[in-house]
Amino acid sequence: MQLQIIAHAHNGFSQKFGIPRQSRENSCIETHIIFTPAYRVREALRGIEEYSHLWLLWGFHEAQSEQAKSERLKMKGEGLDWSPTVRPPRLGGNKRMGVFATRSPFRPNPIGLTSVKLLRVEETPNNGLVLVVSGADLMDGTPIYDIKPYLAFSDSHPQAKSGFAEATQDYQLAVIIDENMLAQALRCGAPWDAIQEILRQDPRPAYQNDQERIYHLDYDNWAVDFTVNSATVCVKNIAKK
Repeated sequence: MQLQIIAHAHNGFSQKFGIPRQSRENSCIETHIIFTPAYRVREALRGIEEYSHLWLLWGFHEAQSEQAKSERLKMKGEGLDWSPTVRPPRLGGNKRMGVFATRSPFRPNPIGLTSVKLLRVEETPNNGLVLVVSGADLMDGTPIYDIKPYLAFSDSHPQAKSGFAEATQDYQLAVIIDENMLAQALRCGAPWDAIQEILRQDPRPAYQNDQERIYHLDYDNWAVDFTVNSATVCVKNIAKK
């Protein structure tokens, strides 16, 4: 089976660092789903505005890290060409879990599934109809393979168990920034609500806990330097690139 790319996701996440680990219902970060020319057909979206949420089926197009390559080589030595276990970042990067018990990008088939909120359908002069969604845990340029409506009566399971992920579902940090620095950034048009949302989710891998280290985040043409001390993010600098 050969999958066709029907669209690409476009947002301010130019790098993997900072991308939300899961989709989030109340996110203020917008993502534009722009269809490829072959699928830029108005009739294919007829009726989609009647839904509040959608499923996106997409590809982990930049999941070829050195760690993943090393894992594959190890498993090939054991007679496998894929890794049956992975090390989830939220567990500190040391504990192994079964790949099918995680949402790790390092999978036999690098396919992701995300539920997003449909904010609006935009008419554009160059790209036809564009879907504007929120809550996407996708990098800019992510290929989209399919879009399906989310059906609350069949897709929602409020009493479902969330395994080891349940312990970190409400994990958030407090964000501190100098008032003058923030005022200057806002005057220059900084998307502070989105940046603050990213920082609250703690973009660091769980195994990194150096309180002196200055981390760097790029989002939507803005560069942010910050440190993390216990449950607090301290913004050291925010500037337009």
